Amino acid sequence: MINVQRRLFVRALAAATGALLLGAALAGPVRAAETVRLSEVSHLHGIAVDATDPSRLYLASHHGVWLTNPDGTATRVSDNRNDYMGFTPNPARPESFFASGHPERGGNLGVLSSSDGARTWSQVSAGVNGPVDFHSMDVSAADPNILYGHYGSVQVSHDGGKTWEMAGKPPADIFDLAASGKDPNTVYAATRGGLMISRDAGRTWQAASLVQRPATMVVTAANGTVYAFQVGVGLLRTTEPSLAWQTVGSGFGESVLLHFASDPTDPERLYAVTDKNVILASRDGGKTWKPLQS
Repeated sequence: MINVQRRLFVRALAAATGALLLGAALAGPVRAAETVRLSEVSHLHGIAVDATDPSRLYLASHHGVWLTNPDGTATRVSDNRNDYMGFTPNPARPESFFASGHPERGGNLGVLSSSDGARTWSQVSAGVNGPVDFHSMDVSAADPNILYGHYGSVQVSHDGGKTWEMAGKPPADIFDLAASGKDPNTVYAATRGGLMISRDAGRTWQAASLVQRPATMVVTAANGTVYAFQVGVGLLRTTEPSLAWQTVGSGFGESVLLHFASDPTDPERLYAVTDKNVILASRDGGKTWKPLQS
């Protein structure tokens, strides 16, 4: 419910404050590939650049995982239509991903992994008090054996997702998590109270910004760049370990950013998903944005 609550929250806040104030295989029966217009892929919960072809994007949705095509369509690559909530690429292995969410018939999926471009998935762990339903999770680029996920509280794995332990809970509702690209014990959180940071693997938390406005998204890159979105401020960027955030862009109107991805081969090429389910693309490091072809 966290992801749904986040969408409802940011939409209500935008309306109220104005434009800027704001194991076992789980795949099931194999189904024929399905291709639709990009605009028809609804309820997006995650986005990632295809490491083997940076012109294409993986889209985790309420109805499976999709891959964009150059003609403005998207093809469902997962052999199921599960609801993939938490979704993150494995920076150490191209075409490998971790995810969590719900099966089509309800319940929780626990922690999943795929090594074949999001086509087939298997459960690697149930998580603590699981099966969990991580609505936000991330793999550390500094040490890909370390993963973070949020299910009531923050959980951490030190063995590639096989076992998990409870870490801690930031003092505000979490909308997103991002593991540092430089320090495996550092993790960021976008929360209702603003941006937060933990330097002890999620046990204790401090404010990561002086601006105490809701943050709806945070993501890191292996080169140490951190992006975040704060309501009423816009898209922010800093370079680790600094917390000197700079505003990159603020022309998003009443929309806020929920999901974000950067091209590992071109730091100027960025992608984002808004609360209105619109996919945006930037070719100039986030200064200007246009809707992805649909």
